[in-house]
Amino acid sequence: MTIEPRAFRDALGLFPTGVAIVTMRANNGERIGATVSSFNSVSLDPPLILFSIARSAKAFDAWAGASHFAVNILSESQSEVSNRFARALTDKWDGIAEPADPKSAPLIPLANACFSCECHARHDGGDHLILIGRVTSYTTTSGERPRPLLFYRGRYRKLDPDVEIETPRGVDYSLHGW
Repeated sequence: MTIEPRAFRDALGLFPTGVAIVTMRANNGERIGATVSSFNSVSLDPPLILFSIARSAKAFDAWAGASHFAVNILSESQSEVSNRFARALTDKWDGIAEPADPKSAPLIPLANACFSCECHARHDGGDHLILIGRVTSYTTTSGERPRPLLFYRGRYRKLDPDVEIETPRGVDYSLHGW
C-alpha cells in the first residue's frame, strides 16, 4: 500500500489530542518554544514524558542538544498563544516573563500543567526527533475544573465536561496502564 502523506495526516487527525508548548533555554541563553500535539506520558516510576519535534524546525539543533526542557499543557483559553508558538519567526515570547532562574526552561503562564524535565533519552522518529524527559517538578492549575485546549481534525475544539460517558469501575487502570 502506498501511503499518501495528506490522507495519512487526515487519518491521524481522527485522534483528538491536547495541545502543549514545549520550551527550553538554548546554550546562548535564548528562550526557544514550539507548539506540539505529540505529547504523551511514558512512565510513573521513574516519571517520564515525551514529545516529538520536527527535524524541519528552525531550532531543531537546539532541541537535539537540549539538556532540560518544559512541557506546558494549554488551557482552552490559550489558542492565541498556541498559534503564536506554532509559527516561525514571530515574537513568541511577547508578554511572557523571564523565569526567575535565567537558566531554567520558561513556563507558560495559565497553562493547565507545566512539567520541568531533564532530558532522559532521544530517539529517531523519522522526520521527527522523540525527546523523553524525566520530570523533575511540575505545577498544575489552581482551577477546580481545568479545561484543556484540544485539537481534532485540524481544528481547535472544546471539551464539554458536562457530558459524561459511563466508565465502568476499574477500567481507568486497564485502559491507561496506570
